[in-house]
Amino acid sequence: MNYTLLMYESTEDFAKRIDPIHKEAYVASWTHYVTAMIDSGIVISTAGLQSPETGTTLSRKGGELLVQDGPITETKEHIGGLAIIDVPDLDTALEWAARCPGSSVEVRPTLYPISK
Repeated sequence: MNYTLLMYESTEDFAKRIDPIHKEAYVASWTHYVTAMIDSGIVISTAGLQSPETGTTLSRKGGELLVQDGPITETKEHIGGLAIIDVPDLDTALEWAARCPGSSVEVRPTLYPISK
Protein backbone atom coordinates (compact mmCIF):
# COMPACT_ATOMS: atom_id res chain seq x y z
CA MET A 1 0.00 0.00 0.00
CA ASN A 2 1.20 3.51 -0.74
CA TYR A 3 1.46 6.16 1.95
CA THR A 4 2.57 9.78 1.74
CA LEU A 5 4.74 11.10 4.54
CA LEU A 6 4.31 14.87 4.87
CA MET A 7 7.34 16.05 6.82
CA TYR A 8 6.90 19.24 8.80
CA GLU A 9 9.62 21.50 10.10
CA SER A 10 9.64 24.50 12.40
CA THR A 11 10.93 27.90 11.37
CA GLU A 12 14.07 27.09 13.38
CA ASP A 13 14.56 23.86 11.39
CA PHE A 14 14.35 25.76 8.10
CA ALA A 15 16.96 28.20 9.43
CA LYS A 16 19.36 25.30 10.10
CA ARG A 17 19.44 24.57 6.38
CA ILE A 18 21.54 27.69 5.78
CA ASP A 19 23.13 28.25 9.19
CA PRO A 20 26.91 27.63 8.86
CA ILE A 21 27.04 26.09 12.35
CA HIS A 22 24.05 23.71 12.00
CA LYS A 23 23.81 23.02 8.27
CA GLU A 24 26.17 20.02 8.16
CA ALA A 25 24.38 18.14 10.96
CA TYR A 26 20.97 19.07 9.53
CA VAL A 27 21.84 17.79 6.05
CA ALA A 28 23.48 14.64 7.46
CA SER A 29 20.37 13.69 9.44
CA TRP A 30 18.14 14.00 6.39
CA THR A 31 20.63 12.27 4.09
CA HIS A 32 20.84 9.32 6.48
CA TYR A 33 17.04 9.04 6.72
CA VAL A 34 16.32 9.33 2.99
CA THR A 35 19.18 6.96 2.09
CA ALA A 36 17.81 4.37 4.52
CA MET A 37 14.38 4.58 2.87
CA ILE A 38 15.83 4.35 -0.63
CA ASP A 39 18.09 1.42 0.33
CA SER A 40 15.09 -0.44 1.80
CA GLY A 41 13.34 -0.26 -1.59
CA ILE A 42 10.16 1.43 -0.30
CA VAL A 43 10.55 4.84 -1.95
CA ILE A 44 8.34 5.69 -4.88
CA SER A 45 9.16 9.39 -4.79
CA THR A 46 10.71 11.86 -2.39
CA ALA A 47 11.42 15.58 -2.41
CA GLY A 48 12.60 18.27 -0.06
CA LEU A 49 10.98 21.65 -0.38
CA GLN A 50 12.51 25.11 -0.25
CA SER A 51 11.51 27.39 2.62
CA PRO A 52 7.86 28.54 2.86
CA GLU A 53 8.56 32.14 1.85
CA THR A 54 9.66 30.91 -1.60
CA GLY A 55 6.16 29.57 -2.30
CA THR A 56 3.25 31.14 -4.09
CA THR A 57 -0.31 30.34 -3.02
CA LEU A 58 -3.29 30.33 -5.36
CA SER A 59 -6.78 30.48 -3.88
CA ARG A 60 -10.31 30.97 -5.16
CA LYS A 61 -12.77 33.30 -3.48
CA GLY A 62 -16.11 34.10 -5.06
CA GLY A 63 -14.95 32.74 -8.40
CA GLU A 64 -11.89 34.99 -8.39
CA LEU A 65 -8.38 33.53 -8.49
CA LEU A 66 -6.07 35.18 -5.97
CA VAL A 67 -2.27 34.91 -6.02
CA GLN A 68 -0.29 35.47 -2.83
CA ASP A 69 3.44 35.24 -2.17
CA GLY A 70 4.43 32.83 0.57
CA PRO A 71 2.45 30.25 2.51
CA ILE A 72 -1.33 30.34 2.80
CA THR A 73 -1.29 30.99 6.57
CA GLU A 74 1.13 31.77 9.34
CA THR A 75 1.90 28.56 11.20
CA LYS A 76 4.58 27.27 13.55
CA GLU A 77 5.46 24.41 11.20
CA HIS A 78 5.57 24.09 7.42
CA ILE A 79 5.90 21.16 5.05
CA GLY A 80 9.62 20.72 4.47
CA GLY A 81 9.37 17.67 2.25
CA LEU A 82 7.45 14.57 1.38
CA ALA A 83 7.96 10.95 0.51
CA ILE A 84 5.63 8.48 -1.14
CA ILE A 85 6.44 5.00 0.08
CA ASP A 86 5.16 1.51 -0.72
CA VAL A 87 4.87 -0.55 2.46
CA PRO A 88 2.62 -3.42 3.58
CA ASP A 89 0.54 -1.48 6.13
CA LEU A 90 0.04 1.63 8.25
CA ASP A 91 2.17 0.27 11.09
CA THR A 92 5.17 0.01 8.77
CA ALA A 93 4.54 3.53 7.42
CA LEU A 94 4.41 4.81 11.00
CA GLU A 95 7.70 3.06 11.80
CA TRP A 96 9.36 4.94 8.92
CA ALA A 97 7.70 8.20 9.95
CA ALA A 98 9.02 7.77 13.50
CA ARG A 99 12.58 7.74 12.13
CA CYS A 100 12.14 11.11 10.38
CA PRO A 101 14.39 13.90 11.69
CA GLY A 102 11.70 16.55 11.10
CA SER A 103 9.54 18.16 13.79
CA SER A 104 6.48 16.07 12.92
CA VAL A 105 5.21 13.80 10.18
CA GLU A 106 1.69 13.35 8.88
CA VAL A 107 1.10 9.90 7.36
CA ARG A 108 -1.73 9.48 4.86
CA PRO A 109 -2.72 6.61 2.58
CA THR A 110 -2.69 7.71 -1.04
CA LEU A 111 -6.08 8.11 -2.65
CA TYR A 112 -5.05 6.31 -5.83
CA PRO A 113 -2.18 3.83 -5.47
CA ILE A 114 0.87 4.55 -7.58
CA SER A 115 2.56 1.78 -9.53
CA LYS A 116 6.31 1.44 -9.68
